Amino acid sequence: MLAILNKALPLPLSLVLMSALPSWAASNNEDIPANEDAATRQIVQMIEESTRAEAKNGSASAHRNVHAKAHGCVQAEFRILNKLPKELQIGIFGEARTYPAWIRCSNSSGKMQDDSVGDGRGMAIKLMGVEHSESNTQDFIMINHPVFLVRNAADYVEFQKDLLENSPVKFFFPGLNPFNFRLHELGIANAIRSSKVTNPLSTQYWSMTPYLFGDTAMKFSARACDAASLLVKKTFSPDFLRENMQKHLAQNEACFDFLVQLRKHPDQMPIEDPTVEWNEKDSPFIPVARIIIPPQKFDSPMQLNFCENLSFTPWHTIPEHRPLGGINRVRKTVYDTMSRVRHELNSVERLEPTAF
Repeated sequence: MLAILNKALPLPLSLVLMSALPSWAASNNEDIPANEDAATRQIVQMIEESTRAEAKNGSASAHRNVHAKAHGCVQAEFRILNKLPKELQIGIFGEARTYPAWIRCSNSSGKMQDDSVGDGRGMAIKLMGVEHSESNTQDFIMINHPVFLVRNAADYVEFQKDLLENSPVKFFFPGLNPFNFRLHELGIANAIRSSKVTNPLSTQYWSMTPYLFGDTAMKFSARACDAASLLVKKTFSPDFLRENMQKHLAQNEACFDFLVQLRKHPDQMPIEDPTVEWNEKDSPFIPVARIIIPPQKFDSPMQLNFCENLSFTPWHTIPEHRPLGGINRVRKTVYDTMSRVRHELNSVERLEPTAF
C-alpha cells in the first residue's frame, strides 16, 4: 500500500436557502471555520505562483493545475427524464427538456503524464442555455471515485504545500505522532490511484462533494449505461484513453445515466467532510437524466484548442444547486483565479459557450 508514496500524488484537488423541509430532510446550514478565508488565500497564492513560475520557465502554455490532460471534449445531449417524482422536480430537473452540453474527460493530475500512470479520471459536464444561471451554464464536475481526498481548507493548504515540495508522504504522515496520521485519506488516495479505466466512456463518476437540491442536499453521479466497454484493452500508447474514446465514437454513441443521491440522514451524510461516503443503502442514487454522446470526431486541432480554453467550476450553477461545504467554497476562489491566470498567460479571452 505504501508503494504509492514513492511518487508525487496527483490530485485533483453565501446564503443558505432556509425554508420548510420534508420530514426526512435536514437543514443544510454550513459550518464555516474561522480560518477558511485565510487558508483559501494561501492555496490560491501557492497555485498561482507555481503556474506563473512554470510559464516563465518556458512552458508552451499554461495548463490547469488539476485535470491538466484532456482526453477530449465531446458534444452531448443532457435529457431530463419525463415524469420524475415531485420531490425530484427541482431546479434543472424541474421539467422534461434537453440541454445541449459539452463534456470534457480528463486525468486528474496537474501533470501532462502518460495514461498508464495511476490517477483519477474526471468528467466535467457543461449544460448550455440554462436560465437563472449567471453564466448561462450549469457545470457538473466529477471523478471516478465517490469521495474527496481532503477534508477541509486547512488540510488543503498542507496537501498543496507537500505536493509543491514533491513530498505527498508528509501529508499522510506529518511527523512521528500516530494520532496525526491521515490513514483514512491515505486509503482514499490509494483507491483513486489504483482504479482501472480503459475507456472514459464506460465507467462511473461521482461529485464527491454535496450540492443543494432545492431545500435539501444531494450528491450526483454519471454511470455508463453499459457496464462493458467496447474497448477494454490498454495499449502501450501514452494517450490510450483518448484513442479508445475516438475508436468508440467513430461509429457508436455513448450513454450515461445521471443520478442524484438525496441527503436523508444528516449525521451519516455530512456537508463539511467530503471524505465520508454517503451510504447508498440509506439513500440510493436515483436516475434523473440521460446523457447521450452521439458518434463524432473530436480530435481536430480546433476542437482540442477549444477544449483547452473551456473553464469548468461548480459555481457555474443555478441557486437551487449551489455547491455546499468547505471544499466547494475553496473551489469557488481557486477555480476562478486559476481560470483567469491560465487565460491571461495564454492570451485567450474567457468565454462561456452558448452553442455547438
